[in-house]
Amino acid sequence: MPPTNLSPFSRRSFLHLSGAASAAAAFSIMTEPLLAAANRPKPLANDKDAVFIDANENPLGPCQPARDALAAIIPMGGRYSDGLTEDLVNTFAQMEGLAPDYVRAFAGSSPALRFAVIAFTSPQNSYVTADPGYEAGMFAAEAAQARVVKVPLTKTYAHDVKAMLAAAPDAGLFYICSPNNPTGTVTPHSDIEYLVENKPKGSVVMVDEAYIHFADTTSAIDLVKAGKDVIVLRTFSKIYGMAGLRCGFAVARPELLEKIMNRSGWNFMPITAVVAASASLKDPRLGSERKRINASVRQGTFDWLDRSRYSYVPSESNCFMLDTKRPGKEVIEAMARQHVSIGRIWPVWPTCVRITVGTRAEMDRFQAAFQKVMTGATAMSLRGADFLRSSREAPRRRNLASTFS
Repeated sequence: MPPTNLSPFSRRSFLHLSGAASAAAAFSIMTEPLLAAANRPKPLANDKDAVFIDANENPLGPCQPARDALAAIIPMGGRYSDGLTEDLVNTFAQMEGLAPDYVRAFAGSSPALRFAVIAFTSPQNSYVTADPGYEAGMFAAEAAQARVVKVPLTKTYAHDVKAMLAAAPDAGLFYICSPNNPTGTVTPHSDIEYLVENKPKGSVVMVDEAYIHFADTTSAIDLVKAGKDVIVLRTFSKIYGMAGLRCGFAVARPELLEKIMNRSGWNFMPITAVVAASASLKDPRLGSERKRINASVRQGTFDWLDRSRYSYVPSESNCFMLDTKRPGKEVIEAMARQHVSIGRIWPVWPTCVRITVGTRAEMDRFQAAFQKVMTGATAMSLRGADFLRSSREAPRRRNLASTFS
């Protein structure tokens, strides 16, 4: 029997301790910073003068109310203060018109993604995702020994839900990231509804809304409210600038959340992340102001790319895919020599790289470095290397370039 003097939130957490041992094997969680660091050229790792636009971070950091809350909580750092997490969950639930038991807090959205994949996929139940798409769920699916089904995006760079359904009648979990990482493009709510209504019985649709605050689109939380087999992920890492503090939510029917929690065991939240997240939610102007700032810098970058005749995927998020017209890995390395770290490539699009929207000053440095790499002496060496590529890869690169033009 759990202790009776615990709060409802703490009692729930206590009951999940019994599942902690079985969850231990699933605790290797792949995250955006790990993926970015693994693909970052080594000389840049300790370069304090470099521009890092490779990990979809928000350079603005936490808002001032969040910083004030962080400073104020330091004297309480010796306490666990579980009730603060309850307060955060209750605040978010009230804002979204949900009962609190429809929301669970996690240290970022990555743990919830990981444990949901472990819970709902298996050797018999596939994991279905977009290509290109965020890779973390695929690592989790491999741990679950599930088949990974990657489905190309549509011509408008949305998730192709009909193709996803056709490709995996055995699906356990469909993963929709909207706006998508890495393309920054939105999948229409109507398409997500279609997927939910036509999915195999017993499967789950996970909608990762890490970047939703940057875009003009509709949340899938209404599908959760309607009792559908949907899990929505939210994070404070992006528009709220809390990537290093780690806070996020999983939103779903209580019985779906229980299956995730059974895989995660004890889910204690650091009080620094909790108070900063609470303060951020209560700032009425934060989301709209940061959305405006990001859109302005992003559009300025797109205008420059258009003038310079470079091709890219139009994005509604804080990242976009840029066509380098040559092997992206070589461009990444060349940009590193200019002290600018840009994002990784996806194998399906080998001549594209992901760019994070930084500050205006950072994007100015990106433009100068990219122009030098693409038109200067560095580009000559890249073209030489590109010439040596096999003829089998050349048609694939041309097809991709024509898609963007």
